[in-house]
Amino acid sequence: MPREPIKVGLAGLGAVGLEVARRIETGIPGLVLGAVSARDQDKARRNLPAAGTTIPIVAAEALAQSCDLVVECLPPVMFRRVAGAVIETGKIFMPLSVGQLLENWDLVAQAKQTGARILVPTGALIGLDAMRAAAEGTIHSVTMITRKPPNGLEGAPYLVEHRISLKNLKAPLKVFDGSARDGARGFPANVNVAAALSLAGVGPDKTRLEIWADPALERNTHRIEVDADSARFSMSIENVPSDNPRTGRITALSTIAALRGLVAELKVGT
Repeated sequence: MPREPIKVGLAGLGAVGLEVARRIETGIPGLVLGAVSARDQDKARRNLPAAGTTIPIVAAEALAQSCDLVVECLPPVMFRRVAGAVIETGKIFMPLSVGQLLENWDLVAQAKQTGARILVPTGALIGLDAMRAAAEGTIHSVTMITRKPPNGLEGAPYLVEHRISLKNLKAPLKVFDGSARDGARGFPANVNVAAALSLAGVGPDKTRLEIWADPALERNTHRIEVDADSARFSMSIENVPSDNPRTGRITALSTIAALRGLVAELKVGT
């Protein structure tokens, strides 16, 4: 018997949200675009003609009232307001600002009480399946080294607080070395991948993170080294930036793949 399509709500229509909206509009069997939220509604209508007509534009906090699942594609400062509204109603919450989940961990406990689910897509990373499998055994260490063009890191709170300037940078500069938790806090718009990696593995305090600003790069790069009792493996990826230099193009595609996995007859990978 055919299932009712999942109504997807998009909190934000930036580089990621708009691409996800267009893909669902084009047609993914089992998914429909239920509503969107956008700070600039006129721009939303220009980029997504159905917005405001057949697709309602509502406040981000109201998306869960008419949708089964809400994808969060917003500035980190708006995370809790949207996440709380979705989890309170017992719906599915798909955060892209994964680092903010570490700062609002009480929402996970609340989801257990309300029956909500929090689904974190792979994003700009690879190897989460291997990490999750290794975590069923014992993981000894996880190190992630992120390298980005300087404009992909500009304005990060950690750089501002420590007065680290990336202007006219001529050589690679390591700007952070610490835990994934502290990295996500100091670079909330830049290293959500580290937060996702830590949640799949040994946690945000045991996952080590280095962040480099590299003027020779045009792509955001991540290298991961894992040592576990089941396997020792390393992974690297070079992501093409989207219109937002802080976010890779593959982030939107990963979100689409995660959504498709919820309704597909065949799903490959965990």
